Amino acid sequence: MDNMYLKRKIDSYLIQWRNNPERKPLIVKGPRQVGKTESICRFAKENYESIIYINFVEETKYKLITGDGYKTEDIIRNISRMNPSEKFIPQKTIIIFDELQEYPEIATALKFFKIDGRFDVICSGSLLGIHYKRIESNSVGYKADYTMFSMDFEEFLWAKGYDNTVIDEMLWHMKTQKPFNEVEMKQYSNLFLDYCILGGLPEVVREYIKNDTFEGTLDIQHQLLNDYREDIRKYAEGLDQTRILNVFEQIPVQLAKDNKKFQISKVASGARFKDYRGCIEWLRDAGLVNICYCMNFPELPLKGNYDDSKYKLYFFDTGLFVAMLDEEAQEDLRANKNLGVYKGALYENIVGEALTKCGYGLYYFKKEDSTLEEDFFVRTQENLIPVEVKATKGTAKSLRTLIQSNSYPDIRWGIKLTAGNIGYSDNIYTFPYFCSFLIKEYLKWMNLSEAEKQKEFDE
Repeated sequence: MDNMYLKRKIDSYLIQWRNNPERKPLIVKGPRQVGKTESICRFAKENYESIIYINFVEETKYKLITGDGYKTEDIIRNISRMNPSEKFIPQKTIIIFDELQEYPEIATALKFFKIDGRFDVICSGSLLGIHYKRIESNSVGYKADYTMFSMDFEEFLWAKGYDNTVIDEMLWHMKTQKPFNEVEMKQYSNLFLDYCILGGLPEVVREYIKNDTFEGTLDIQHQLLNDYREDIRKYAEGLDQTRILNVFEQIPVQLAKDNKKFQISKVASGARFKDYRGCIEWLRDAGLVNICYCMNFPELPLKGNYDDSKYKLYFFDTGLFVAMLDEEAQEDLRANKNLGVYKGALYENIVGEALTKCGYGLYYFKKEDSTLEEDFFVRTQENLIPVEVKATKGTAKSLRTLIQSNSYPDIRWGIKLTAGNIGYSDNIYTFPYFCSFLIKEYLKWMNLSEAEKQKEFDE
């Protein structure tokens, strides 16, 4: 791989972590191939005199370092025995434990590293979620956590050479309701469609930037998909791997339907919900899917107010979703950017992905025996905000009903995402799809008082 580094959001987080005198050992989790190791190692090179890098998959012998117990000096002594050239310089050394899912036991040592205080520690691994309860109970109170995702649209724009002024400007358009001009609309919409097709896995994005075309990117995506399937076969302990794989393969097919609710009965003939109970959670814990639960009623709070047997499943990376479509559909997308039957599914997946990357849980609502249906909901302190993803030009009837009806007091206004420009009517704020990644920042601003908003504009 050529060494073009792609700037990521974790970079500034790691600097803040390093600058905090009270810092705890850090665990970075996230699906495989999202760039965890690369970002951590780059940070280590720039900030530490000595780097001790231990990969539990590549060098299984390191599982023996806790042979004498979990105290810092015991572990350091054992690492030094295995590799005498490692230097442990107090306050200038970082120890990186990679592929933590292969050896979750090491988490027990984090408490001792924190108490000892001489060395910084970062652990990382894919599929950590699977073993997370074990890791959590071994290190509770003595670690910090960071979840890393594939690149969001902001990081994709950075990779394409855009800087934060462009992103601030987009947010300014949202705040002031000032439409984008024709050049901006065309430019951002095209970049966003490229991002939808490529997704945000660094290896794929790098290839695209290097060649300035989609050439070669699909091969990389297919390879990555095979890696994920391999992971399912390797790590799905005690669960039926075939079932997990079946669910995984079914997601694009089911999202393309009008009723996007994920139906277990469609996965395999005679399949029942209870047989598949752990499979969906397994994929979520592995970071491969985002589960969007159906709410019992559109009101606050969101937690506990949903039915865990009704959900939609979205891929954690929309580019992989596209790479799983049949070849004609992919060709159509890549060559003609023609979205056909997958249009709605594609945009819903990308918005679900953007909201997840902002830190939101995913919830939708469908009223029994009624056409009332809403794609997503986010919340501020006081309000529940419905978010509608519109693939076609058309009125957002459900969105209007939710806002105008007296039955939903927590809902006063809504957001509609479309292919078109910025607009506002009937308490519905309309934004182009490419603004999805800014929704959290926008809501923070909407929460300000009128005076605070005015002050910000004056500055």
